[in-house]
Amino acid sequence: MNDNTPILRVSLAFGSGTDAQLKERANGVILNMTGNASFPTPTVPLAELQTAVTDFVAAMAAMVQGGTAATATKNNLRATLIELLKAQAFYVQVTSANDLAVLLSSGFEAVSTNRTRGPLATPVIQKLVTGQTGELVVSVRAIRNARGYQVELAELVGETMGPWMNGGFHSGSRRMLLADLTPGKVYVVRVRAMGGTTGSSDWSSTGSRICA
Repeated sequence: MNDNTPILRVSLAFGSGTDAQLKERANGVILNMTGNASFPTPTVPLAELQTAVTDFVAAMAAMVQGGTAATATKNNLRATLIELLKAQAFYVQVTSANDLAVLLSSGFEAVSTNRTRGPLATPVIQKLVTGQTGELVVSVRAIRNARGYQVELAELVGETMGPWMNGGFHSGSRRMLLADLTPGKVYVVRVRAMGGTTGSSDWSSTGSRICA
């Protein structure tokens, strides 16, 4: 790295997001850091982070019933979750050693080092594999300045492809889990990066896989 290379930093914007956005970010970090060889010894054990998310989600549900005490409990658990994520973010920032792809593989976002924004590059599917029963896992090459990735999938019967279905928004590029699929069916998958001046990149070339 030369002296002119910008230093990458993990975005802490999750701390000012909505409760739902905070939950999504935390779940994305847990998913993407699980089994991630780039982050072998996280500051916050993933089991501890999962417990914090579970408690926070339960408090969110309890708050719907109303009550000052329920709201206070939720806010306290939200603050706890944010602090755990900040500690994890610092670990990721140091461990990724200024490698954007490694940083993004954690499920966190990077603070943009660009003063101007442009269209995002088109993702390239690097891996499409089976997970547990009824699951597929897709990975793409990380796109600089992407806020996340949108996945679509469609069933393939013979040579006939069904309509595109939403596969969800994923904060990280390394491990995007597609669940609740039908074992034995073939699925076609495509991915696009979200963000940039146009709102999203072009769709990637498709990949296909039979679901176990």
